[in-house]
Amino acid sequence: MDASTAGRAYEAHSDVSQRGGKGTEADRGDLARASWRKSTHSYGNGDCVEAAPLSDGMAVRDSKDKAGPILLFTSSEWRGFVGGVKNGEFDFSG
Repeated sequence: MDASTAGRAYEAHSDVSQRGGKGTEADRGDLARASWRKSTHSYGNGDCVEAAPLSDGMAVRDSKDKAGPILLFTSSEWRGFVGGVKNGEFDFSG
């Protein structure tokens, strides 16, 4: 995964070559071996996302649509996101 593919959607049923950038084949292999995890805080209704670590980043997908699009993030993007969550940057006050 490189800057041209990071944080972009990967359509699980599309031609991977359309994504462009280097490492496309490695991403396909990573996704085929991905070990997806869902939060223990999710409910049984399926309204959740799953995340899977990759060799050089993280993949995220909708738990209800396992064959649907997958978002790919570089390691630094993922660390930034997790840091923002921990710092409350995405908290909504009601």
